[in-house]
Amino acid sequence: MNIKRFAIFTLVTAGLAGGGFYLWKIYRHTGHETAPAAKTIYHCPMHPTYISDKPGDCPICGMKLVLIEEEKHEAAVSDLPEGRAPVSLTQERQQLIGVRTSSVSMRDMEIIVRASGRVAYDPDLYNAIVEHVEALKAKEKTKGSPMAEVHERADSMVRSSGLRLRQMGLSQPQIDEMTRKTKTPTNLLLSEKGGAMWIYAQIYEHEAGLVKSGQMMDVISSANPGRTLSGKVIAVDTILNPETRTLRVRGEIPNPEGLLQPEMYVDALIHVNLGNKLAVPKEAVLDSGQRKIIFVEESPGRFTPREIRIGKEAESFYEVVSGVVEGENVVVSANFLLDSESRIKSSLSQSGAGHSH
Repeated sequence: MNIKRFAIFTLVTAGLAGGGFYLWKIYRHTGHETAPAAKTIYHCPMHPTYISDKPGDCPICGMKLVLIEEEKHEAAVSDLPEGRAPVSLTQERQQLIGVRTSSVSMRDMEIIVRASGRVAYDPDLYNAIVEHVEALKAKEKTKGSPMAEVHERADSMVRSSGLRLRQMGLSQPQIDEMTRKTKTPTNLLLSEKGGAMWIYAQIYEHEAGLVKSGQMMDVISSANPGRTLSGKVIAVDTILNPETRTLRVRGEIPNPEGLLQPEMYVDALIHVNLGNKLAVPKEAVLDSGQRKIIFVEESPGRFTPREIRIGKEAESFYEVVSGVVEGENVVVSANFLLDSESRIKSSLSQSGAGHSH
């Protein structure tokens, strides 16, 4: 009888244990397993790459290590750059590492293209202009001729002389304007007080799309320190110099005091107006080579890394193509330290634990 009772007890106990194990598996499968406690780690505010699992001082600079509480439930952000995570800093820590922000705004952007140049002495261009003017005069004289060959020859001379001027960098409207003038451009040969002089400046290949006729040009000469003469761009060559990979820009600068002399070296500054653009300070952008990263203060003390696309660079700003909107605050100082901590947090969240020193 006792043996029978013992057997029944054994079967019931085994059943309860098996059922409990089965329920535990279902409980675990549905995500109700107890989550492990967050790992407590410390790091140096000035050297975020140094981390430790215990408090103390940084061996690099001696600063007291700061506690980092690893977030258990960091919200997933789909547009975070790979390998980076948001960073939260108290006001005290922001002041300690020198965090500063600046607002993204619309601004009038201007690029200054700097180029070396010289005051023109160009007998070839002068002769080409005179030749074209004479060809036009000859064509005018043949209007009453009954011979077709005379008209064809006159037209051919006008086309060839005009083509030569186009090859030398003048546009058709400029050619037409010069040929309407009664006076030939002797300022290509001589400096005339009270007149204007041509400036030949060399711009690089990547700047060719920026410089156009009509833009303002400033000229500075070492022969006249402290003096800046201003004029405008009148022509841009259409043929690139194959040896220097530069393009010649012609500017016309008023010379009221006769300060500019032929073949004098000058520094030319060409003003390129880009218009009103959304812009971000250059110091806010971290260039990783393949991506451009900024840190946006989405709420007080919380800085989120974000990838942006930039356009043209204008002095101390970048044109923004996408990634931020007007009014957002971006970090412009200590962003390298933020980036280091962002990478550490991302690494910790992926591995589940940090490494200790």
